Amino acid sequence: MIRNYIKTAFRSLRKNKGFTAINVLGLALGLATCLLIVFYVADELSYDRYNENAGRIYRVNEQLKLGDNKVEYAVCMPPLAKTLKNDFPDVENTVRLKNLGGMHVKKGNENILEYNTLFADPSIFDVFTLPILYGNKATALTEPNTVVITESTAKKYFNKVDVVGENLITDGNKAFKITAVIKDIPQQSHFHADFLVSMSSFPDSRSNEWLRSDYNTYVLMRKGADYKKLEAQFPQFLRKYSGGQMQDELKMSYDAFEKNGSYFRMNMIPLIDIHLHSNQTGELGINGTEQYVYIFSAIAIFILLIACVNFMNLSTARSANRAREVGVRKVLGSARKYLIAQFLSESMIVTLIAVIISIVLVVLFLPAFNQFADKNIIITAHTLVWLIPVSLLAVLVIGFLAGLYPAFFLSAFQPIDVLKGKISSGFKGGRLRSFLVVFQFSISIFLIIGTLVIYNQLHYIQSRDLGYNRNQVLVIHNAFELGNHSQAFKQEIRQLPGVQNATLTGFLPTSLNRSTAIFYKEAVADPKKSIFPQTWNVDEDYVKTLGMKIAAGRNFSNQILSDSSSVVINETAAKFLGFTDPVNKIIYKSSGGPNPTFKAYTIIGVVKDFNFSSLRQNIDPVIMQLNEDTGNLSIRVNTANISGLLTQVEDKWKGMSQAHFEYSFMDQDFDKLYRSEQRTGTIFMVFTVLAIAIACLGLFGLAAYAAEQRTKEIGIRKVLGASIPNIAGMLSKDFIKLVFIAIVISSPIAWYLMQKWLQDFAYRVNFHWWIIALAGVAAILIALITISFQSIKAAIANPVESLRSE
Repeated sequence: MIRNYIKTAFRSLRKNKGFTAINVLGLALGLATCLLIVFYVADELSYDRYNENAGRIYRVNEQLKLGDNKVEYAVCMPPLAKTLKNDFPDVENTVRLKNLGGMHVKKGNENILEYNTLFADPSIFDVFTLPILYGNKATALTEPNTVVITESTAKKYFNKVDVVGENLITDGNKAFKITAVIKDIPQQSHFHADFLVSMSSFPDSRSNEWLRSDYNTYVLMRKGADYKKLEAQFPQFLRKYSGGQMQDELKMSYDAFEKNGSYFRMNMIPLIDIHLHSNQTGELGINGTEQYVYIFSAIAIFILLIACVNFMNLSTARSANRAREVGVRKVLGSARKYLIAQFLSESMIVTLIAVIISIVLVVLFLPAFNQFADKNIIITAHTLVWLIPVSLLAVLVIGFLAGLYPAFFLSAFQPIDVLKGKISSGFKGGRLRSFLVVFQFSISIFLIIGTLVIYNQLHYIQSRDLGYNRNQVLVIHNAFELGNHSQAFKQEIRQLPGVQNATLTGFLPTSLNRSTAIFYKEAVADPKKSIFPQTWNVDEDYVKTLGMKIAAGRNFSNQILSDSSSVVINETAAKFLGFTDPVNKIIYKSSGGPNPTFKAYTIIGVVKDFNFSSLRQNIDPVIMQLNEDTGNLSIRVNTANISGLLTQVEDKWKGMSQAHFEYSFMDQDFDKLYRSEQRTGTIFMVFTVLAIAIACLGLFGLAAYAAEQRTKEIGIRKVLGASIPNIAGMLSKDFIKLVFIAIVISSPIAWYLMQKWLQDFAYRVNFHWWIIALAGVAAILIALITISFQSIKAAIANPVESLRSE
């Protein structure tokens, strides 16, 4: 019986090759897209789950409000980890990580700057799952000047893996002994490290300070312990340990501090939530966004629904062609259940073929998907373990659901009605098909609107006046490698043809180098009269080189000695300080400690606000001081021969340093800040095109069938004098009417959801009416183009061919 079902199904599918091809292609595209998104979402949700104790590990975060300033940190105080372990029985272990920022390692005659370098407590191996290939985890990071490296790093520097006991030579010819080699940390980790340096290699003279935050602190809870109960004890815990230092430094009690409206808090975030739910100051890497996981998951479901809708639409549209077959089968004694089984078999076969093709498409397009999604997803044996069962389940579920209605619809025909020709045919009267077409195009129009909004926002980000000019700025990284020659290097670069100016500092709007300090309006530690700004060390050429604008006062000058005790602030800092005319006003910076002293700084200028973080955030206050910082050298260039200038700059560098020459352009660094949004825009556009293509496949099939069913009507109309445009319009208007309905349904939904997305940006475009109008026009044009081929083909057909049998 089953063999007969399959044979008959193949015969029917072969007989209707066009409809079969459209069904298979539509389902295959839908399934392939859905599978790619499943890979993406699974990858995003898998971060840090490689840790055996992932469900018991938490990171401690910190929130600080001082006056009107609010800051959220992913880092905490130096003594926190040890104190938590000692004071709370529910805490099994703790570990601290500290971002080193980079470490130079010698390989032959070359100094290589390794960015993935972290200081770590010895307990890191008891908290995180970092399999050791060689060495002893109990002693690996207990001694100063010891380091644990990854397997790939060992191969990179020694061409072998067992390198325990070898030395790595770093800055200043300092030797670090390799005590262990671990497996490479998985890509799905919120932190990455090729070098784990013992924390004891970093003597911290301020290790007992409770008002300083610079360690990423992780807690391993005991089995069964509730981290929320621990979190609830943090307020009293902080009061106990930081209250004394707060009294010494701010000259006020903890109660008085909170009474002023300020606060000092801690909370805990599960390790597995960090990647998608945390973007705070002091993160160890660039995290993702939960919002995009939801968006792409919804798109996957929508596209799969569109593909299934196509199947149902085309299957029911062919009902008239199958009606006589059903009638004859019933007259010959075929039971309804066998007819249902027959039609479901056809649905299963189509789905099976589509699933196989979709897997092939995924394999072919996965490298391209990885490239624009910035992923490294690969299909492994582990992937096949779940992919094959899921694919078979998809065949059963999708095949059954997509073929369920057509099967019951077709098998319900009464033989007498069929054989008398009473079964209606054609596009008209197909309410379900009309509903499904509206559903498909509602999703497609929503995706078109979403794509337009995202690209409009990205264009705004790229073209907005940021308060500085990022174009034609060459950034030479790690200028501190030049040592005492950094200033000489800057002056020599300024003399090169094509160089307009240069500034020596690591504090750039497009870098992640940040620093904060507390300033007061008076020489008293009063939180109400305080400001907690970004505090950047710059030189006298900073403002000019970056094309910033002075709103009031003047810039720094190396000819005025008093400028060493002066500051230039941004407009936001002036507002926070409450100064209407801040120039020549005095602000104070505390030295900290039990008996703080206050150094006075004169505000000599106000620079117009400039964006130095994501446009999702408001501009924070910035205070710039005239101090030496040799992080980077930024060069304003004005030449068409960039490659020639780069060669000259590199030659100058090599004449003063043996370190590796690294550079970038500021506009490229700026683009990296919005790489997530750019990837989202690209993925959104690709999936939108696929959704529209799948919907158009179904519309094309329906238009072909509608034209086929109305062949005799068209012939009669032509005989009676109807023109080709009249007939084409007649065939098209029913579909266009449905597209208009789809526009009306999808537009308000798209408007609401995209407004919610835009609200994540502090600086954003307005949602203009023309976006909906453009999406609607695009949908109508797409539908017209899809339908027009079949409409014109039917309209120009010779009526003799369709009427000869009458």
